[in-house]
Amino acid sequence: MRSSAARSRPLTAVLALPLPLALVLSLSPAARAAVSAAPTPGPGRPTAEGFQEGRTAGIRLRNSSIVLSGNGLGGGGAKGDGYRIPRPCWYEPYKNADEMVREQDEALRHALGADPDLAGSGGDTNSLLQRYRDKLGQEGRWWRPAYNDADPNGLACAGALTPAVWVQNGQTPPAGITPEELLQIARAALTVPEPKLKLSPDARSFVNLPTWVWLDGAGPVTRSVTATLPGVMSATVTATLKNIEIDAGTTSDRAEVRQSCGATGHPYAKGGDFTCGVRYLRASIDLPRQVYTMTVTAVWPVTGAVGQGGAPIAYTPLRATVTRDVPVGEVQSVVTG
Repeated sequence: MRSSAARSRPLTAVLALPLPLALVLSLSPAARAAVSAAPTPGPGRPTAEGFQEGRTAGIRLRNSSIVLSGNGLGGGGAKGDGYRIPRPCWYEPYKNADEMVREQDEALRHALGADPDLAGSGGDTNSLLQRYRDKLGQEGRWWRPAYNDADPNGLACAGALTPAVWVQNGQTPPAGITPEELLQIARAALTVPEPKLKLSPDARSFVNLPTWVWLDGAGPVTRSVTATLPGVMSATVTATLKNIEIDAGTTSDRAEVRQSCGATGHPYAKGGDFTCGVRYLRASIDLPRQVYTMTVTAVWPVTGAVGQGGAPIAYTPLRATVTRDVPVGEVQSVVTG
């Protein structure tokens, strides 16, 4: 004899598997574990992640078919700027009618095998699959919710959407992903290298001595990320290193800053023109830590476009910053007479 708890469990929750986020919560522990252990259907696996630094993340796709690619994806020493997608969830094209019926039938059988008590709790299993079978032979696809798990509101946003909606070919449902949103996903995943700063002199500078500034091993000065919804559309953002900006860490009466640096600054060259760096006018011994804190920022303007030949869209430049302590002393001279 089945318990009253078993009779009260709604079997219909199993059919929400296109969005496996809160849908199995109404199942028994055994069924929930079985569904969680089942592999996510092919295109539903997360395909890529953008940067994550501390508690700030750019993009972490869940339940999505979107593929991220390009040399601007997060990696060792890469930095993003915390760009946030305005809407953290959306519908994406998923399966056609035949594929969806097969998937839902398999998911239902899997859940029933994990917890036989469910068989009597929700009525005829054929009726539970009927909404999917009704679309057999029709032109269109089922769309399902996907979301950005790096956004604290992403999961709740996706959970508020219908687990699956039928969409005629050539149409987009309300809350369906748009080309602009695909571009925003690429922008959120974009990172640039953390600047590696070189100074000359390096360990210590002196009053009125030019301190040359440049970036060491900057690597490619163009970084891009492409977000692709296979067979549907793609969007690409590109960041190009334009210049570096120098903050001497003090006021103009204590330092003269030269800002004609170009994209990466200028390495020291004997007899060369000093155009990028700082000439400190006073020693740092009177400062709390007896150093100046120099800040150098690499500025990467960002543009994006959807598909081939799309109109370019300008985003706020991505700025990557590094600091360096610069002790500045005075040259001691001995006067003889």
